[in-house]
Amino acid sequence: MGNLGVFVDRQTLGNADQLNSLVKLRDAAEGLGHLVYFLFPVDIKKIPGMDALFIRSRTDPMNVSFVASRMAAIHDVPVIDDPDSIQICSDKVNMYLHLMKQNVQIPATVFLRKYEVNEQRAKELFDSLGSPLVLKEPSTSFSARVEKVSSGHEFIRIAKKFMRLSDWIVVQQYIPSEFDWRIGVLDGEVLYACKYIIPSETFKIQATINGKMVYCAVRSVSVNEVPAMVIDRALDAGRAIGNGLYGVDLKEFNHSAWVIEVNDNPSLEGGEDECYPDIYARIISKLMRE
Repeated sequence: MGNLGVFVDRQTLGNADQLNSLVKLRDAAEGLGHLVYFLFPVDIKKIPGMDALFIRSRTDPMNVSFVASRMAAIHDVPVIDDPDSIQICSDKVNMYLHLMKQNVQIPATVFLRKYEVNEQRAKELFDSLGSPLVLKEPSTSFSARVEKVSSGHEFIRIAKKFMRLSDWIVVQQYIPSEFDWRIGVLDGEVLYACKYIIPSETFKIQATINGKMVYCAVRSVSVNEVPAMVIDRALDAGRAIGNGLYGVDLKEFNHSAWVIEVNDNPSLEGGEDECYPDIYARIISKLMRE
């Protein structure tokens, strides 16, 4: 028996799907003989007394969740997400550099600094990477500050907007697809697989269209239905970041699989667990080192 801390905040508990996911997590942990403590930011001082910590609030180096992760690591409390994974995945430049270093296949990618945002550089990038291009602000999450551009004018306008928040922007080759694979990876192994069906109105998993938010549909898929190249690429991507829990997004195109990004703190409440009833027990066993 051990004490499992689950770090949450009011936003986590304010979402019915997330709350249902937390109930499943608690039930799985108690079924394995552990005690579960839901810890809010005000309870952060209790982390050293836990045997493991699972963070279920939004992770970001500027959020209290990162402080919780660091505190756990300092006190040798096993934690998901670990501080290194949070720092890498929260910065797209850092994340893509880790993938590049391990030769993981990603869309052709260029990092631009502020002084490089001009018409001539935009033309060079359209010539070399094709049209349209995808621009990303490095701290983006949930598809925010990710835009597709098809002209030099659009490129300059979006790049300058993103540069107000960062010294860099990410410019990528556009990979078309009707869905993204989301492969959950835990400690170098597949945890779950699903498809994020991209809304017809956009190219992203969620976007604001005419003032209304549209979301992707989630379809849980058995691992046996996932092409081997997608699984292999997802595992390579996870290893390039660390040995924690990651949601790897990939696109199939031109008979190959392309890693779009690696997410720490991946969603588990959108239906990702439908084909994987043991998903929570596996996470708990990893954390409690069973």
